[in-house]
Amino acid sequence: MNWDDARVFLAVCRESTLRGAARVLGVDQATVGRRITALEKSLSATLFLRTSEGYALTAVGEAALKAVGKMEQGALELERQIQGLDDRLTGIVRVSTTDSLAIDFLIPAIARLHQQHPDVRVQLDASTQILSLSRREADIAVRNTRPDNPDLIARRIARWPVGLFAAQSYIDRRGLPEPGSAFEGHDLVVYQPYLQGNKDMTLVSEPLSRGRIVSSLSSSLLVRRSIAAGIGLGEIPLYMGERDGLVRLWPERTRPLPYDVWLVTHADLRHTARVRAVIDEIVAGFSTSTH
Repeated sequence: MNWDDARVFLAVCRESTLRGAARVLGVDQATVGRRITALEKSLSATLFLRTSEGYALTAVGEAALKAVGKMEQGALELERQIQGLDDRLTGIVRVSTTDSLAIDFLIPAIARLHQQHPDVRVQLDASTQILSLSRREADIAVRNTRPDNPDLIARRIARWPVGLFAAQSYIDRRGLPEPGSAFEGHDLVVYQPYLQGNKDMTLVSEPLSRGRIVSSLSSSLLVRRSIAAGIGLGEIPLYMGERDGLVRLWPERTRPLPYDVWLVTHADLRHTARVRAVIDEIVAGFSTSTH
């Protein structure tokens, strides 16, 4: 099996459908189908079961996946090592982050980078999905979680306390919550992932049991915008609340865990000129914030 066939095989394994694999590979669905059929013929083996829910690996396919996974690791390692020797300030750098951090920090960093190095292009992915640096889905990640992969270099570039905020319009309409009231009589906006499996959720250590969750949001930017719109009270990093002109409530209280921002890249890429240039601009942008 050559590497081109291996890439098609892996895409179908990961996406479970020809359409999904075609989208990832940037080819049409028919091409993926022909490549898989030809691969099975050349190996004289059935790698996938065609089901109503998509493509499922056979026992032979499972064995092939282990071998192809090793091929992928070798190919990606070679690619990273070669790129790590690249001292040209040109080419694409893929960056993964959240929507809030993208708007407040990454986009201004890209603007500064473009003025100095116009041939370096940044491909920015801002979503809650965490892309894999090991599989070269991204070259740099800026996130609030530190990875445990020993091949990745992680650097904390910000640490913000997290407080309770509201818009002035909400306070004018509903008044201030009383500490110890469990938010009785107040509307709340929360980050959706915190609700999942968290029966004793709090905002700055105050239970939510008497409050009303009126909106749960899938990203920190949506939480910020909802608070600013006066929908309800919410918990966000102090830096972001102050930046948005919100009113901080209970200033003596913060969430037990601060909001950390980590810059992560692969060890093989950290000295690549274009990657280094992007990292430097990102770090410079965060250096102006409180951390």
